[in-house]
Amino acid sequence: MASALLAVYACRSGGTSPASSFAGVFTQRYDPQRTGQNRREFILTPSNVNDSTFGKLFACAVDGEAYAQPLYVANLLIQGGTHNVVFVATMNNSVYAFDADASPCVQYWKKSFLGTDVTTVPPGDTGETGDINTIIGITGTPVIDPATGTFYVVAKTKETTGCSAPPCYFQRLHALDLATGREKFNGPASISSAITVPGNGDTGDGTCPGAAAGNVPFCPLRENQRPGLLLLNGKVYVAWASHGDIGPYHGWVIGYAAANLAQAPVVFNTTPNGGLGGIWMSGAGPAADATGNIYVITGNGTFDMVAPRTNYGDSFIRLSPASGLSVADFFTPANQSFLDSNDFDVGSGGAIVVDSAGAHPHLLIGGDKQGVLYVIDRDNMTGFNAGGDQILQTVPITAGPACIICGIFSTPAFWEGKLYVVAIGDVLKQYTLANAALSALPA
Repeated sequence: MASALLAVYACRSGGTSPASSFAGVFTQRYDPQRTGQNRREFILTPSNVNDSTFGKLFACAVDGEAYAQPLYVANLLIQGGTHNVVFVATMNNSVYAFDADASPCVQYWKKSFLGTDVTTVPPGDTGETGDINTIIGITGTPVIDPATGTFYVVAKTKETTGCSAPPCYFQRLHALDLATGREKFNGPASISSAITVPGNGDTGDGTCPGAAAGNVPFCPLRENQRPGLLLLNGKVYVAWASHGDIGPYHGWVIGYAAANLAQAPVVFNTTPNGGLGGIWMSGAGPAADATGNIYVITGNGTFDMVAPRTNYGDSFIRLSPASGLSVADFFTPANQSFLDSNDFDVGSGGAIVVDSAGAHPHLLIGGDKQGVLYVIDRDNMTGFNAGGDQILQTVPITAGPACIICGIFSTPAFWEGKLYVVAIGDVLKQYTLANAALSALPA
């Protein structure tokens, strides 16, 4: 088991504060639009973030690697006082609540999802090599509901009891009380092969339960819960891809009632009559707009060239939660077949929801493994056009022919009309967004 440290950084001259006017960081990349911008940051500036005034204040030990982004709640009533608290989830299936200001470290509580005959998952059990090298437990970034004081997190375990043919693999959505770490809202919810969608796509392979004819089951072993969780309009949405492209797998989005995890969830599968199409996005969470639509990007997988479509590999997808989860619109690059066969797929990073002036005010922006940014009108994503893409803009941010070593494996950030993006082997670049178009060249 690998150990790790939570490191706290701040301006040394300012120190830390026992209370804050900043409410907290409740979700991956600060907001459901996944813009990466913190509009309540008034202390850190380009002038004071430097090696003389900014640096590490202290560090707290945790019991495993932290793939998930730490989250933060200011002015939390906990253990008889009001404190700023940082929450850390580890691959060892632990969640910690630390005082964000105390040195030496103060741990308010720790919740472990391990126990007798319950362990983390060895990466080799999934069949992958080189994807995750230590242990698999909590991978995706949790989400916090400050209104109810709840911390939602998905943990993956290997268990030798409680199933018919051990070892068995489980994924569970937990709802924890921020102040105590105790389970609430009828949690946890078991995310298992009992969850199915109609279809005749890839199913079991001996390590996962098979499907009855016409149904595709969720496979807890194969599915990698990498994306951050999304809390939207009373539901917690969770998305999955694969471990190292080891199939059979699909992209899934499953939504649970935040106040009652025992309720039947809403479910979307990206390739129910095919395979793959994982929602990975390098850990970025599904994005949401102000009207409640959800946006994800899928990787390599089956795509239906003609309608009616059920398979959406290599696609930007808008999901409507109005009645379950259904595809309301999508964009798939015209060269989808080339992208798929050469592993140049979209979805290597996440998408951001931004607004702009002009005739196309509602935008979705994300990249691919070729190093190309796509600027899409959320109100008309244009679908698939074999003769050529009809979206607003494509912007190659790296020079030269398509190559996987110059791809975008991160999510752009947006601030005050400027978009920031970096590709493998490249430098950070800034583009100006005006009238629904990015500048042709970076600043």
